[in-house]
Amino acid sequence: MFDDGYNPAKTMAGVKELQEGKGMFAWVSGVGTATGLEVRDYLMEKKVPWVGPASGSQVWVTPPSKYLFGVYPQYFIEAKALCNYGATKLGKKKFAMVYQNDDYGKNGLAGAQEELGKLGLKLVEAVPVEVADTDLKPHVMKLKQSEADVVLLWLTPSHSVRVVGTAAAMQFTPQWMSTSTCSDFPFMNTISKGLWTNVIAASFGEVPDASIPLMEKYRKAHEKYAAKEERWGTFFYAGFGFVEPAVEALKRCGKDLTRECFIKEMEGLKDFKGVLGKVNFKPFNEKDPSSRQGTNEVFLVQCTETGGYKQLTEWTKYE
Repeated sequence: MFDDGYNPAKTMAGVKELQEGKGMFAWVSGVGTATGLEVRDYLMEKKVPWVGPASGSQVWVTPPSKYLFGVYPQYFIEAKALCNYGATKLGKKKFAMVYQNDDYGKNGLAGAQEELGKLGLKLVEAVPVEVADTDLKPHVMKLKQSEADVVLLWLTPSHSVRVVGTAAAMQFTPQWMSTSTCSDFPFMNTISKGLWTNVIAASFGEVPDASIPLMEKYRKAHEKYAAKEERWGTFFYAGFGFVEPAVEALKRCGKDLTRECFIKEMEGLKDFKGVLGKVNFKPFNEKDPSSRQGTNEVFLVQCTETGGYKQLTEWTKYE
């Protein structure tokens, strides 16, 4: 384990040090799309199995790689789920989107456009944001002028809070919807000074206070082993979720622990359920992204006034 500071160059340096200095059997998780892309080809060339990149980008499985297993629902899927709910359950007609102008944001944009198209709708406005942008007033003004009653946020937490705060100052109050990137409600409601209340987000994992036995087990592990500054929340136990399928495959290998066995057992996972949605893999097919995309299940949650979670839907699978 190492901290790359979300810097792709540091990611490569750290992965190389682990592989060439100590040797790796497999690689699990790893936060970010850009950082992951920096090391994907290297890991695949070394035939190092990689399970659960902590990013919902489509790049992990299009095209699929034999040694890479995605378990984070794609941002494309999250956008479809949010648009479907907004249109069919809330009766909304005018959707807009503000998105990060990169692979992350464009994945969400594509999902929104596809789902709205199926519903006979389209985005009334789509506003790109660059990572370096600090003044978001022009972006929010475009959203306000569109008269959208729903706005999807496909941004970093900091940019999302700036958009919502700027909109409030402009008295623009649509139904905000967000990717799972901004689904840590206690955190988001704190940094937004309460403005995150009522935001609807996609969720890739059980809510933090879920009463299922596995979550209770992980909460106890957090109490016992986590550093004092490590807060229990969505992105703490997400790490458990990303690695769970790998642990299950290791168990199934038993003493016959080879990479070939590990790949076979990963491919054999059917309806495996941890704290994420059900995970399914199948034998590698270079023409079939679903052979390496483990789950397309999400559910939707809404932020309460106290930064808690109101679950709006059950786990739902989208294609």
